Amino acid sequence: MRKVIINSFVLILAATGSVAQSPAGPRASAANAFAPSDEPRFVLPGSSLPRMAPELALQMYQQRSAEQVQKLAEYTDKTLVQAELPDTRQKGEYELVRNYSAQPRQLSYQSIKFTGDSFVKTNVITRILQSEVDHVEKGDPSASAIDDKNYKFSYKGTEELNGRQMHVFQLKPRRKDPSLFKGKIFVDAQTGTLRRAEGTVSKSPSFFVRKIEFVQDFDDINGFTMPVSMRSTAKARIIGTTIVNVFHRGYDLKPQNSANALVGSK
Repeated sequence: MRKVIINSFVLILAATGSVAQSPAGPRASAANAFAPSDEPRFVLPGSSLPRMAPELALQMYQQRSAEQVQKLAEYTDKTLVQAELPDTRQKGEYELVRNYSAQPRQLSYQSIKFTGDSFVKTNVITRILQSEVDHVEKGDPSASAIDDKNYKFSYKGTEELNGRQMHVFQLKPRRKDPSLFKGKIFVDAQTGTLRRAEGTVSKSPSFFVRKIEFVQDFDDINGFTMPVSMRSTAKARIIGTTIVNVFHRGYDLKPQNSANALVGSK
């Protein structure tokens, strides 16, 4: 489950040779329903808690991440994928329902509506979705986990993000791998939860792709930390710059101990 949350941007990159940081992606009417600015963000019951030391916050994040792998049985959400090829002025937007199951590990998408250029749907978005399915069902979660085995950590101080204090850690991958990145993570100083990961993929997944950057935001939903948005851009040798924005809303989460009982939605 950790690889689904932390590294979904790598799946997109590997699928299309295109993804990373671009707050200004294509905008269509459906995007308004997913826009993160329309919802209160990072307002938690722990807002009155004292600030943790950086080492404790990082330890808390890693502990929560490991526990989530064991606790989360399945979930669904409403996913919106926006993709744009500025060089050819092509774009597309795909609304879907995403379904994840931990046992057995499976991921699937149900189509709701697509608008835009068919080239973008076939050659960008569909490849993104299929790559994510393959990564979830065939990949090794430990190979992309944000831990000491895969990264060197360097503390960079505190920053404010959406009104909350974050401990910022610089990450340097211990090896060049498309599933790892060089950049930063932002960990809530009071709750030890991951709020943002951003940076550059450490190794291009393809000869046709050059630089891949991304920013991915997370939120707490009924005790689970889930991705809510990703903004990404990449330089590809054939199709040029590719911009991809992904939004997740309407989570329905089920824990392992009560997989038949709905515990949360947002």
